[in-house]
Amino acid sequence: MTDRDDFLAWIRTDLHEAELALHNGDAGPRRALWSREEPVSVLGAWRSARGRRELDALFTGLAQGFSDCSSFVFEVQACDVRGDLAYTAGLEHTSVLVDGAPRTYTLRVTQVYRREDGAWRVAHRHADTVTE
Repeated sequence: MTDRDDFLAWIRTDLHEAELALHNGDAGPRRALWSREEPVSVLGAWRSARGRRELDALFTGLAQGFSDCSSFVFEVQACDVRGDLAYTAGLEHTSVLVDGAPRTYTLRVTQVYRREDGAWRVAHRHADTVTE
């Protein structure tokens, strides 16, 4: 397997499970996959944050609003791995309860990753709502 294959396997398993957990109200797995090194940032579709403290508050707030995720699919449209850095660009298709109301939406998402102590960690996320 190549570095890219290993990275994509991580995206399909660990990252997918963490995002699914977030959309079911548990921020812990997402928080665990984010970089422990600064800088870290989110330019989010709903909220943004910089630094670990702001990220923790953001992830907790998002998880409190999400529940009963019936579908989460990350459609990777582009990705690359170069040494200890990688990126993905794609679409997240989600059906979930947001503050108790059913919502189905698609986000256009770009993420940057760093390999830290042999494990991939998210360092940056940019997302916006697709309005076609």
